[in-house]
Amino acid sequence: MAKVGRPSKFNQDLADKICELISEGNSIRRIVESNDDLPHIRTFFRWLREYPEFRHHYEQAVEERAEHLVEEMLEIADQSTPEYAAVNRLRVDTRKWAASKFKPKKYGERQVIAGDEDAPLAITEVKRVIINQ
Repeated sequence: MAKVGRPSKFNQDLADKICELISEGNSIRRIVESNDDLPHIRTFFRWLREYPEFRHHYEQAVEERAEHLVEEMLEIADQSTPEYAAVNRLRVDTRKWAASKFKPKKYGERQVIAGDEDAPLAITEVKRVIINQ
């Protein structure tokens, strides 16, 4: 008798397929909903918790997806017309935000804490006072 439902046991080939699809720019939801041979999204997240090597591979795929999103942004901007400028701006901004979360060291906002001659940064010692009651 054939099994009913999506596969639930971890399978390295399925895990590799999922990560490959992610690195090509696909969302997890799109991947698992459009492929009946892949596990349910809850199973996918359980696999991330239970299999550290899969989680590492997934994290690399997410970083690669950021690169894919940047390529998409360039295409959207190059193909934009005045008629669709607002829609395309939203598409680019959404991808820009996602890329900054997927690969923050490269595409995230950088915050620098710096002083200047008039107001240099200084390290101050904070003393804690403990009051016995």
